[in-house]
Amino acid sequence: MKHVIIGAGAAGIAAASTIRKFKPSDEIVIVSADEAVHSRCMLHSFISGDRDEKRISFVDEDYFAKNNIRWIAGQTVEKIENGHVYFANTSESYDKLLIATGAESIELPLLRNAQNVYGLRHLSDAKKIRDHAQNVNNIVIIGAGLVGLDAAYALQAIGKKPTVVDLAQNILPLNLDEYAARMYQKKFEEAGCVFKLGSKVVDAEKSGVNVDALMLDSGEKLPCDMVIVAIGSRPAVGFLHGEFGTKCDYGVTVDKYLATEVANIYAAGDVAGLSGVWPNAVDQGEVAAKNMCGIPAIYDDKFAVKNTMNYYAIPTLSLGVITPEEGDNCKTRIYRGNYKKVILRGGKVVGVIMQGDIAHTGFWQQLIKSSIDVSKFESVFDLSFADFYGVADNGEYEWAV
Repeated sequence: MKHVIIGAGAAGIAAASTIRKFKPSDEIVIVSADEAVHSRCMLHSFISGDRDEKRISFVDEDYFAKNNIRWIAGQTVEKIENGHVYFANTSESYDKLLIATGAESIELPLLRNAQNVYGLRHLSDAKKIRDHAQNVNNIVIIGAGLVGLDAAYALQAIGKKPTVVDLAQNILPLNLDEYAARMYQKKFEEAGCVFKLGSKVVDAEKSGVNVDALMLDSGEKLPCDMVIVAIGSRPAVGFLHGEFGTKCDYGVTVDKYLATEVANIYAAGDVAGLSGVWPNAVDQGEVAAKNMCGIPAIYDDKFAVKNTMNYYAIPTLSLGVITPEEGDNCKTRIYRGNYKKVILRGGKVVGVIMQGDIAHTGFWQQLIKSSIDVSKFESVFDLSFADFYGVADNGEYEWAV
């Protein structure tokens, strides 16, 4: 049996490892556009020079040889047709195929094809940003989410003072509330970062192949030698249109087994439109791989979106809902430089923000995922793993109180 995996990210590598576990003698081929296996979460460390290519990889150097996996690196797949994956005037046949190509940065049409404009999703992007940033000063980042702030943080580490533009009124609008975001914004500004919040880029001045300035809806003009666009991502499915037989702009449609509508083809991770973070992509890769090996497995994880960040030695955990709805019970606690916020809906935790001390907070994800009622507890902030220890015969949690 021959398994081909497109993509060497979290889902693709997890799938390869799982196939090798259950099928020691099957052939495994990974085709990837990137020439190095890397953690997207660590790209900012590469830009700042804190880590090299080896130190942002999440596999050992001998991973492919040790697991008898043939890796075809630096190749972009052009199409899938008649049981073959086509790239660079050649192809690979497959018995089972996993699409795990991840996602691509969203482009701004008015900046398209400009040579000094970059996204930040791949190691190749980080290399271009690092090299270009060495010799310029006017750097504008469009987007104040995690990717935009990662870029700003890395650039500040090499002495740059970027300007960050975002429509939202506070930074990290999808991850933090105003209070927690303000703590980070203050630190970024102290290090020289300039924020243009509540602002939109409406036009660009160009000279040849470069963008020289961006115009905001306020009328302000921002000179720029380099632009980083960090306004989101979309599933990397361009090579699937036509031959794949389905329109999949928003991700490849999969069933609970992570199988697509095409026989023997599976998909996992961002390309399948399954929002989540690193652990979810790993789980999806493992589930898809089991099914590719003929071992029935279902992906039904009802996860809460989780993000952790640590800018300027201020660790923060954001989990689930961050903006309360009407009827929600929002509880906050501020003490000794720590900030805690818990959103309760019908006595159940739906969202958490912890800033400062985030030790021993892993159980919050289980509370949200399992919809556990915590209304019987006097103080939600004093909850810990010790407060529950198992599931009773009736399916309800037994509480150690």
